[in-house]
Amino acid sequence: MAIKAPGKRYGKRLEHSKVFGHGHHGKKGTYADLLITPLVDMFVIIVLFLIANFSATGEVLMMTKDIQLPDAVNVKEVEMNPVVMVSNEQVSISGTIVGRVEDLVKDEYLNIPALEEKLRDMKKQFEDLHAMAGGGEGNTFKGDVNIQAHKEVEFRIIKRVMFSCATAGYGNINFAVLTKGGDNPVAKAE
Repeated sequence: MAIKAPGKRYGKRLEHSKVFGHGHHGKKGTYADLLITPLVDMFVIIVLFLIANFSATGEVLMMTKDIQLPDAVNVKEVEMNPVVMVSNEQVSISGTIVGRVEDLVKDEYLNIPALEEKLRDMKKQFEDLHAMAGGGEGNTFKGDVNIQAHKEVEFRIIKRVMFSCATAGYGNINFAVLTKGGDNPVAKAE
């Protein structure tokens, strides 16, 4: 290593310049420095783009451990609609628990008031949102709802959930099922 006189030391890029450096005006460097900042910016933009694309095509149904879906052969693709989840312990919609199954078994009413109220609120939000956006033909309320029920839940609970959905204005009821021979929960039985 060569001995250098004390004083200011310029960076690699400025070391060979005419103003700051010490000569070698006609000689070019044999390698170029890699600029990290634009490279990091480019990768951040790519990552954000990929995250936005994958979140837009997310799953329609949220699978939980306490719900085992039944198998079916004749199925269609499930669409993005409100999902009513019925497990052996509770009934919920959009992550909000609207009733416990043990309480629903004891009641003799055919409807579930908390579920009806939540569905009516969701219907009102849909109609208000589309009224502000300008209601066209594609923006009419269709009344679609997906029921994701455990395969061992009693039918009278499913019947009460279906009645509550129909009373709240959701008449097109679809059941989430697994396709026969696969674990794909992207099907519905009508």
